[in-house]
Amino acid sequence: MHAALREIATHLDDADMRNVAAYYASLPAVQAATAKGAVESPYAHGHKLSAACVQCHGEDGNSTAPGIPSLAGQQPQYLVEAIQEYLKRERKAAPMHALLPGFTRLDMESLALYFASQTPATHASAPFGDPSAGEPLAAVCGGCHGAHGVSGDSATPNLAAQDATYLVDAIKAYRTTRKREKMRLYVTGLSDAQIRDIAAFYSVQKSQAAESGRTLVKDLTDRCDRCHNPGAEIAGMAVPKIHGQDRDYLVMALRAYRDGRRESSMMHNMSLPYSDSVIESLATAYASQPAK
Repeated sequence: MHAALREIATHLDDADMRNVAAYYASLPAVQAATAKGAVESPYAHGHKLSAACVQCHGEDGNSTAPGIPSLAGQQPQYLVEAIQEYLKRERKAAPMHALLPGFTRLDMESLALYFASQTPATHASAPFGDPSAGEPLAAVCGGCHGAHGVSGDSATPNLAAQDATYLVDAIKAYRTTRKREKMRLYVTGLSDAQIRDIAAFYSVQKSQAAESGRTLVKDLTDRCDRCHNPGAEIAGMAVPKIHGQDRDYLVMALRAYRDGRRESSMMHNMSLPYSDSVIESLATAYASQPAK
């Protein structure tokens, strides 16, 4: 959609395009002006930021205080949205408000990825409610929150292994302050006793980490190298070189594929789950490599 490039391209016939491409392809590779060295992953950045959270949410996001939610293993996109709701004062006042205003979007995504990659602890039975009575009541929740509260959607929270007192407070909040119409319609018909049973059921369910942030950048570059490795030959595909490419260009291109502003169904499907923090780390990793 670049206006200047579109204007240039309209004046080139097929032979001109081949000649321009041949000229640039004949030039030696130029290393991007990106500082070389270790690439800090969003996971590592999130780990640093998590120091502000551990006093309430636990060292690895496993809360031990009743009423304080565990963040370990939680879905990352949901965590970002929850942080933003605290910033907008859409959730009740909490110590979170004083800690978050300085966070950028990349900070939020990195923090969310770190906690999403931690292993949730198992819980003993809650001091209230009946898990067996809560199981049939929770059946309707499974349509969004997954079987036994383990969500398959990055934007929908896991409920499994969550603190029971927090779940009770959160469910009741959808009656009044939290703005989710479908949730409000469902929970309005529940009694307080039923809510306690549902919370007791989910609190003892086994959960798992939603992401593998420790190795994420390495895993992604391994996937990308299947096509973009200079030695790879993909029949019927024109694959650009990205080793040593300009970092800002790679960020722009990956965002465009993710958001459907570039025409490549394969790249769109691969980049769709990537947050900006992951895209920036991936772009930095390739820009830091020797041009080939």
